[in-house]
Amino acid sequence: MGLTPRGVPAWLRQSYIDALSDPAHAHAISEEYRAAATVDRANDKADLDAGRRITCPVLALWSGKGALATWYEEEGGPLALWRRWADQVEGRAVEGGHFFPEEFPDRTAASIREFVGRHPV
Repeated sequence: MGLTPRGVPAWLRQSYIDALSDPAHAHAISEEYRAAATVDRANDKADLDAGRRITCPVLALWSGKGALATWYEEEGGPLALWRRWADQVEGRAVEGGHFFPEEFPDRTAASIREFVGRHPV
């Protein structure tokens, strides 16, 4: 799901349009996706093989309208994936589409504040 007129304010949609209209930004985003499918996977495997783990608490939030939970159903869902990497993992599907932080910024911020409040630095 993209940024729809009902989902986010016009100024925020325009900021995405502006960024993606810049060839350098579009290229950088493409490189980020390319890395996720190549070098990042190799680096992740090396970290897992070496037993390196995330030692701080992890909050995972994902779109309740998206397919993420069903994509990883066989692995136990998104939280099970993160538990391969970290000992303290919590999270849930949240209301909204792919851009849920933009669609529901107050709810997203409240989830983060609540998590950080329970895990102070």
